[in-house]
This record gives sequence, structure tokens and C-alpha cells, in this order.
Amino acid sequence: MKKIILGKCMNLVKKNNPTYHEEKLEEIRYGLESIYLTYTKIFVIFVLAYFLGIIKETFLLLLTYNIIRTFAFGIHATKSIYCLITSLMLFIGGVYIVKYMSLDIYVKTIISIMLLICIYKYAPADTYKRPLINERKRKKYKVISTILGIAYVILITILNNNIISNYLLIGMLESVIMIHPLIYKIFNLPFDNYKKYKLNTV
Repeated sequence: MKKIILGKCMNLVKKNNPTYHEEKLEEIRYGLESIYLTYTKIFVIFVLAYFLGIIKETFLLLLTYNIIRTFAFGIHATKSIYCLITSLMLFIGGVYIVKYMSLDIYVKTIISIMLLICIYKYAPADTYKRPLINERKRKKYKVISTILGIAYVILITILNNNIISNYLLIGMLESVIMIHPLIYKIFNLPFDNYKKYKLNTV
């Protein structure tokens, strides 16, 4: 199904833009594939969440995760099925972790500060398919990610609502997992891919 839909979309792009070179077409294909995988994955997640009666909770966790993920980026699974399984573990499993998690506010503050340090150190994390070669963009994404991380730490610390602070903490944790070099090593994927291009340009 994915190949058929992407094939038809790419045929339309080529037909309407005959001057596009191969590199540009590859970028468009990658973007369309990302959109397809994102929406099909979200559909499956929310269908399962609906039957489990946790659709609102799943939406909240997705929101707290994606706010940072949007600017910190991070690892992408090499196969769509791996991506789906990982997403179900993160968002369906994450909701149940939040439900039964009971941490002292001081512990949550310490954990969130440690996560903030990781965000500052490792964000933005690119992939070998989409290396972040532009230094200005990397700095911009790092600044935005760090500011968001600081906001999360403050909210986690001052919020009286224990559930909301738990969602912020787990969302922050999951976004950090996606950018940490250890997760890249576990899946045998290269980290800091932009450095290879810097070396090649010397």
C-alpha cells in the first residue's frame, strides 16, 4: 500500500515539475514517506488507545513528547514495523507508566535537570538519511530544544498537578531517549552524521 501511494504521488510530482533533479525528487519522496508513516502510525496508536480507553492520555503524551522532538529530532527506525512497535511501547506503554508512577517532586526535578543536560548536549540529533549539515540550523535547533527543556523543568517543578508533571517528565524522557547516542549504538546506526560531511569538505 505504501509503495503504491508514494509511487502515485511521485508520478504527480514528476509530471508537474519536470525540471526537478534527482536530489530534489529524493527529498520530496523522503518527506512524503515521513508524512505517510507518521499518519498511519498515529492512526494505529489512537485506534488501540480508543479500545483501551486511554485516548486523551495518549494524546497528552504524544503532545509533550513531540514538542521537544520537533526541534531535537532523533533516531528513526530503519523499518516502518519497527517504528510502529517502538511508538506503541513509548505512547501506549508510557501512558500506563504515568498512571502508576509515584515520584517525589525533588526526584522528578533532579531527573528533569539530568534530561535537560542531555538535551543541551545531544540535540539536535540527525540521521544518516537527513544529516543536519547547516551549522546555523543546528545551533538554532539546539537553542530552541534547550529553552523547551528549561520550560519543562520549571513546569515539572512548580505544577501542583502530579499527573500533568508526570506526562511532562515522561514526554521529556522519551524525547531524550530518541536523541541519546546509546540508542543509536543499540540499533547500530551512526550518530552525529553531519560531521562526516564536514570532514569530506576539508
